[in-house]
Amino acid sequence: MKIAIAGYSGYIGRYLQNFFQRDAEIELILRLGRSPDSDQHLDLLEAEKFNYEVLDEIDYVILTSAISSPDKCAAEFDLSWSVNVVGTEYFIRQAIKRGCRVLFCSSDAVFGDVPGTIYDELSETAAMTPYGRMKKTVEDTFKKEMRFKALRLSYVVSAEDKYVSYCLSCIKTGETAVIFHPFYRNCVTINDVASAVSWLINNWEKYKPFALNAAGKELVSRVRIADEINRCLNGSLHYTISYPDEVFFQNRPRITQMRSLYLKEFNIFPDNTFTEKIQKVLEELKP
Repeated sequence: MKIAIAGYSGYIGRYLQNFFQRDAEIELILRLGRSPDSDQHLDLLEAEKFNYEVLDEIDYVILTSAISSPDKCAAEFDLSWSVNVVGTEYFIRQAIKRGCRVLFCSSDAVFGDVPGTIYDELSETAAMTPYGRMKKTVEDTFKKEMRFKALRLSYVVSAEDKYVSYCLSCIKTGETAVIFHPFYRNCVTINDVASAVSWLINNWEKYKPFALNAAGKELVSRVRIADEINRCLNGSLHYTISYPDEVFFQNRPRITQMRSLYLKEFNIFPDNTFTEKIQKVLEELKP
């Protein structure tokens, strides 16, 4: 099997590259992105300039490229739309024309913000934020295309994600972390994401829905994540809780509760607790 990772130099793309390098079934990993060490340069702002001939022998394209900051998507909407929608859709169309199957990394942001609602794969998408509307637009464009699937990610936890790395840097410097609350998601780990990607590309025909929700079984706050860090790292993180004003929540819901109808049925990744998930992540940091 030959795969391409678009946006390979990003947080998720780098992990997927390392993950699939250990997979004996993967013959080739084609790295696409703006980094100088890319195998092929890809800038979704100029998607029409990409050399699509390199995809002729590729079986699966894993598309992680995006402007993912909710605040940047709102503040620089036209630029973000050009990358996250216009360029992304152009790239996907060209990849599908070449016979590739495209796995699009989407987000729980495609759903709305209705209090008390738990969203699954059959729920209506009614994105309220600029970032969510961009992901939803791409999903809606291709959801009837057999060579397209969307992997909707909740917050992805690892030692390198923005929030956990901030907490770890505060431990290192002795600073007190400032944690925004309330902010809840059904967090998964980066290894869960890799397991879901691997399962989908190996079971493309078997999995009939166009979207899969990558979500943990528990609704987790940033405060909970900080407490789990302290649980694993001997209480070394000092923090205060901040209650942000409405401006902070204009571009991100306080709570997005997402579940999957299929993760457990197909045993796609472990159905374990968040404590077990984050302990595995943080164990690697211990001396």
